Amino acid sequence: MFLTNNIADAFMISGVMKMPFKFLGSEVWLTSSALTTCLITIIILILVIALRKVILNAASNPLKSPTGVQNFLELGIEALGGMGDSVLGDNTSRFINYIGTIFVFILFSNLAGLLGLRAPTADYGVTFLLGIMTFIIVQFQNIKNNKFGAITSLFQPTPVLFPINIIGEFANPLSISLRLFANMLSGVIILGLWYGMLPIFAKIGIPAALHVYCDLFSGAIQTYVFCMLTMVYINDKL
Repeated sequence: MFLTNNIADAFMISGVMKMPFKFLGSEVWLTSSALTTCLITIIILILVIALRKVILNAASNPLKSPTGVQNFLELGIEALGGMGDSVLGDNTSRFINYIGTIFVFILFSNLAGLLGLRAPTADYGVTFLLGIMTFIIVQFQNIKNNKFGAITSLFQPTPVLFPINIIGEFANPLSISLRLFANMLSGVIILGLWYGMLPIFAKIGIPAALHVYCDLFSGAIQTYVFCMLTMVYINDKL
């Protein structure tokens, strides 16, 4: 969290409890990233339940003029569908739920800094799991659509390139997870230095401009990039 006088605590993962607790014989720490992730998940679930109610009300009154919330929701869905169509084409409907889910989660995680919280996406444990999820979907589609060709393609155009092709397959989830992690961590470090080393300037609005860039602008861009690359990798195996 940024609301601290300790510079290290401003951008490093730290435990929110002084001591770990025991679970199945192992020590488990409740970290700031885990706590923020749980908070973001709860917020998203509350929004989903509220928006579902809006959709059901709209469906039960089709002649009623759309409200502001309904218009905003439909605009977001159309934008997400358009983004998917630009890469996946006719296959968008098959993956839009996954793309929409990671888009919302990553965006909310990246914007956590606006609330004075440490962005979960600045923790490689979070971005790595997102990359692994994408890797599993990509490889599943590869085997489902290409069957035995998923194996033989690793030996093309020549069997000598088999090790490089293997590395290339595993490099995709690592690259997208590291890209998201590094960009968000750099913003967290910059803001942590401002709050920790220059507390006087924190009172005159300079960090507000940094939050706009590091959290809002960069956070939205990195969310878009992660989802676009995910769709590109999936489309490559269709």
